[in-house]
Amino acid sequence: MAQPPRTREVVLREAARLFAERGFRGTSVVDIGTACGITGPAVYKHFPNKDALLGRLLVGISEQLLAGGRAVVADAPDARSALHALVDFHTDFALAEADVIRVQDRDLASLNERDRGVVRRLQRSYVELWTDVLCRLEPSLPREVARLRAHAVFGLLNSTPHSARGRAEAARQLSAMAMRALVPDGEG
Repeated sequence: MAQPPRTREVVLREAARLFAERGFRGTSVVDIGTACGITGPAVYKHFPNKDALLGRLLVGISEQLLAGGRAVVADAPDARSALHALVDFHTDFALAEADVIRVQDRDLASLNERDRGVVRRLQRSYVELWTDVLCRLEPSLPREVARLRAHAVFGLLNSTPHSARGRAEAARQLSAMAMRALVPDGEG
């Protein structure tokens, strides 16, 4: 039998939804508690304040992306397979986590300096993971070009889910476009 989500997980999910809709500054702890079916003060049992909640949300998703990306690459038999798996992994993430992406885009600057630094370090590591795979696939590709391609694909994948309808078709289209952007000459 499936366990019901823990209250902390529900608080994070509802905070992401509300921050995406209203912004970090436009959402109160009472709003978050109400959305979770608890009182506003009950949120403080799980997070010391709204800033810590935002930090856990954005640091946590950055940790998940990096860990997931590393696992995908480690399981792939070659660079071509790793790149396809990374694209599929990130496409699935973008389609499943559109709220968190919106929060990151809009409210990263609201993080405290320490959490913002952690998120940025994790993001750079994630980009370098993609850059390494692209350079293994195309050894003559300059790293800065590989990095540019990775960033461009993140822009594509992270922006499209806001308007995408039909998850399976969106995933198929996004993956195909991402591969064409990453390996424009069709080598991937």
